[in-house]
Amino acid sequence: MTLEAIRYSRGSLQILDQLLLPQQSRYEAVGSVRQAWEAIRAMKVRGAPAIALVGCLSLAVELQAGAGGPGLAALVAFVRDALSFLVTARPTAVNMARAARDLAEAAAQEAEREGATEEAVRERVIHWAEDMLEKDLRDNRSIGDLGARHLLERAAPGGDKRAFCTETRPYNQGARLTAFELVYEQIPATLIADSMAAAAMAHQGVSAVVVGADRVVANGDTANKVGTYQLAIAAKHHGIPFYVAAPSSSCDLRLETGQEIIIEERPGQELTDVNGVRIAAPGIAIWNPAFDVTPHDLITGGIITELGVFAPEELRAALSARGS
Repeated sequence: MTLEAIRYSRGSLQILDQLLLPQQSRYEAVGSVRQAWEAIRAMKVRGAPAIALVGCLSLAVELQAGAGGPGLAALVAFVRDALSFLVTARPTAVNMARAARDLAEAAAQEAEREGATEEAVRERVIHWAEDMLEKDLRDNRSIGDLGARHLLERAAPGGDKRAFCTETRPYNQGARLTAFELVYEQIPATLIADSMAAAAMAHQGVSAVVVGADRVVANGDTANKVGTYQLAIAAKHHGIPFYVAAPSSSCDLRLETGQEIIIEERPGQELTDVNGVRIAAPGIAIWNPAFDVTPHDLITGGIITELGVFAPEELRAALSARGS
């Protein structure tokens, strides 16, 4: 059975609370846009595509319950404002912003149709969010299949296969979530501290480095969880191909370079405290960016999408040709 981060049926949305892993696997009901915003902001759900899904599906749940209106104009405004609000939860990830723009446009177009009704607008928005969920599942499978095939053919032919995952300080997503998923899927894996990555590349036979992405811009510069940049530097030093795996929905061709990406900064307490226990000296200053930007020239392996594996300089043309 595949681990589900999101459970949805029409009128009902539940998310796996990632903050409780690995001690508990508990699903939390999300019945409104406000609850989704709070869950996203608190990092109960993480990953740019998942953030967009939870945001849009929470709106679908609210609309199914009768929120918005009365009247077409009021309903369209409700949808637009709800989506704009959701974007503010985690601004670095592009997926929610793109989904908000496209879904608000779909709602407005439906409202402008001759004979349009509130029910038709609600149904259009709900269907749009549900279709997004189905596409996400297909895209993830394609990324996994294409990426695995590429890596096995080019980066790691033969030999034992083992994943190394970093703990991903300060929020420990790697130890909490990635390690949990690897064990759940019975993939041989080893957890290391973030500071051990270069040593692992030097001494543990690492043949490829694969990271995710919250936003990939036109030239291939990539924003991802802070610490990604230093992994790319270490990989290049050791001659190890460095890959970014992300759906085309995480690619933002409107931005030319990574310097244009807004980097979210998180509360300092996330760095100084662990499970409510202070681990840093009181009075120390804190800088806690949630993301960093890896320059495209360090992405030496390629960018793995559901459409194929592309070198950074190929990305713009590849996505433009497919209308992404």
